Amino acid sequence: MRVVMFYHSLVSDWNHGNAHFLRGVASELLARGVEVAVYEPHDAWSMASLLAEQGSGPIEAFHRAYPSLRSERYDPATLDLDAALDGADLVLVHEWNSHSLVARIGLHRRDHDYRLLFHDTHHRAVSDEDAMAAYDLRYYDGVLAFGDVIRHMYEARGWAAQAWTWHEAADTRVFHPIDGIERAHDLVWIGNWGDDERTAELHEFLVDPARDLALEGTVHGVRYPADALAALGETGLRFAGWLPNFAVPRVFAAHRFTVHVPRGPYVRSLPGIPTIRPFEALACGIPLISAPWDDVEGLFRPGIDFLVAANGAGMRRHMRDLLHDPGMAAELAVRGRERLLSRHTCSHRVDELLRIHASLAPAAPRSIHA
Repeated sequence: MRVVMFYHSLVSDWNHGNAHFLRGVASELLARGVEVAVYEPHDAWSMASLLAEQGSGPIEAFHRAYPSLRSERYDPATLDLDAALDGADLVLVHEWNSHSLVARIGLHRRDHDYRLLFHDTHHRAVSDEDAMAAYDLRYYDGVLAFGDVIRHMYEARGWAAQAWTWHEAADTRVFHPIDGIERAHDLVWIGNWGDDERTAELHEFLVDPARDLALEGTVHGVRYPADALAALGETGLRFAGWLPNFAVPRVFAAHRFTVHVPRGPYVRSLPGIPTIRPFEALACGIPLISAPWDDVEGLFRPGIDFLVAANGAGMRRHMRDLLHDPGMAAELAVRGRERLLSRHTCSHRVDELLRIHASLAPAAPRSIHA
């Protein structure tokens, strides 16, 4: 079997959270003997930003961390789809690709007999509906949506022939507890400040509680404006900048707990979609406290796998409990990891992907339009 994947970047995870899941799925497919080809544009914004900020060192580190993973960087103007898709059985096209490339691959699928799926892992289906409706998916076999609410939008609006829910998950080859590291620090938060999608929430659930409880710890991420850095400077948290995703487990291992602060669009419009961060934390066995999000799809067991803080006062209370009750913290971490390993690994998602592929009969290419 040959799987071809068109994604924003395999190599760079600078402000690119989907890299974790892409790497995990590609690794799992390779482990099962599947031939995998990943294509990323030569001018990918994440890669360009990483090189500008960090130089080439992180690229070399990526190849050491993932020796089996490779990608082809291409120029959209000269990409030869006949060559790229030769012998393909299944093709995945991520929603971060350009409208023109998505349409080109669809037209290629019209005249060839492989299965073609569009993969949506972002909130733009609700926050920028016109942009998503403009993707030409006529010749795609369907859509992989990372939550039920996104899947329902594709079905209700007729954007695709069919759709499946395909949640993100943890790459447990990389994300697991690390022995031999002392939990010498209190709180770690890993995430990007971004563009005001959760500024108020970060103050309520991260900055203010850390300051009020005099917590010591670390914050990693990119796109932190001056006012965010100033606010962190009033706490005992050290801002440590960008962290390669594959280095996260060792950082988790050195801290007593972490928090999850969902972005506004996910809380307001995308119930049931937690993003990759809780999967990472639970896989690594670090106690997790989350700001509110509605787990309508029953992915986890709130209050058992992780704690939920309804507001800043609740966050302070949970932080104090984890600091002063090591037994409670340890039990929370064990239960969360057990749940993760039983349902939410990249191996589970590859099982789902292969079942979807098998369900698509090798018939002539179809269009959703008459």
